[in-house]
Amino acid sequence: MTTPDLTAPAVPAVTEIDLSQSSRRLGELVIRVILALAALVSLVTTVGIVISLLFPAIEFFTEISPWDFFTGTDWSPLFEPGSFGVVPLVLATFVVTFWALLLAAPAGLGTAIFLSEYASPRARNILKPVLEILAAIPTVVYGYFALTAVTPLLRDAGLQLEIFNVLAGGLVLGVMLIPTIASLSEDAMTAVPQALRDGAYGLGADRLQVSTRVVVPAAISGIIASFVLGISRAVGETMIVLIAVGQLPQITFDPRQPMETMTAFIGATGNGDLPTGSIEYKTIFAVGLTLFALTLVMNVISIRLVRRFREVYD
Repeated sequence: MTTPDLTAPAVPAVTEIDLSQSSRRLGELVIRVILALAALVSLVTTVGIVISLLFPAIEFFTEISPWDFFTGTDWSPLFEPGSFGVVPLVLATFVVTFWALLLAAPAGLGTAIFLSEYASPRARNILKPVLEILAAIPTVVYGYFALTAVTPLLRDAGLQLEIFNVLAGGLVLGVMLIPTIASLSEDAMTAVPQALRDGAYGLGADRLQVSTRVVVPAAISGIIASFVLGISRAVGETMIVLIAVGQLPQITFDPRQPMETMTAFIGATGNGDLPTGSIEYKTIFAVGLTLFALTLVMNVISIRLVRRFREVYD
């Protein structure tokens, strides 16, 4: 039988530390409160916008039939007697958006592929900030550029354009959208794991095949999100279409003709010349609510598409 060594130093008892309590630092609590306030401000702002549009729009629809408003093809609310068919404005908005995306979608996606898969890190660090400078240019500058430079250039190329036309405004609007689509798409492609690229190269694929058949499909949810954001920006753009596209509400698919979008009508009409409370004044809110609803529908569709095509990697 062995006797305990009374001369050995006593081993201190291990105390259990409550990590859950010690991790609650004051700084973390402050950050959580700031983030919650930021989310609350966004929510309150959205609700305020909806309320400011909704009540005047309801007053408008008590005087004008919603059926006539959403199906009518004649828009002349400032004339006597007035016509309140919003179809020409909605059609013009989507026609201009179509021509903008016709340029911005391939150019933005191609730029994103180059920056993500072909450019060196040094070239990417130089080209990406230069590209994003386009997003910082005021839209009024884009509008006058379309009116004074792009329209004469298209005329010199042989196109018979009006002074105000959809084509010039849509193309310049597309140039403005390129940084948005390119930047978001490039971020989505950069997030694709390198293992997918290495596996494709190991199977004998070249860089173009890896870019278009591996990276782009893997980043498709982010690319779709960038396209939808570009569409939302195009639908909500005011100054370019107001200056370059014109203020003639008509139904036409000819891009050489002038048209009037919803934002152009709001920007041109809401300048304080109309008496508050008049039916002409309330048309601003009716058109604004229609624009808000269209943007909301596009965002909902984009969320569903992103969730459907989202790729999750470990």
